[in-house]
Amino acid sequence: MTEKLIDLFEYTCYFNRKMIAVITENMEKADPKIISLINHTLNAQQIWNSRISGESPCEVWQINPFESLNDINQQNFNRSIEIVEKFDFDQKVQYENSKGIKFENTVFEMLFQAINHSTYHRGQINSLLRQDGIDPVLTDYIFYKR
Repeated sequence: MTEKLIDLFEYTCYFNRKMIAVITENMEKADPKIISLINHTLNAQQIWNSRISGESPCEVWQINPFESLNDINQQNFNRSIEIVEKFDFDQKVQYENSKGIKFENTVFEMLFQAINHSTYHRGQINSLLRQDGIDPVLTDYIFYKR
């Protein structure tokens, strides 16, 4: 399971980096919602990592300096891999969501949520890129594995 999760986080990091590059190349044509969504995508992974490790999370919709997004993506990847390698996947973690509601999930569920959430928002970003006349990034997992 460890190797599979590492592979999925490598996939996530790789396509986040590709998205950031396409947005950077087309910043003048990109809808502001794209900037919001790529930030949210990265913030959410950081938040899930923080919930697991007991650290202070960033804000869900905060806008980071655009030039820092690749660094944030890499930091998220590194932290996710540390968690994958050090935590018991069945360990339950209590946390509060952004509205202050308490929940409990396993480490595996939280890690999978981070991966799945990123995939979902990259799809939204691709739709917005296409609407703005920008070629979307083919982010299907199978393309990554080919």
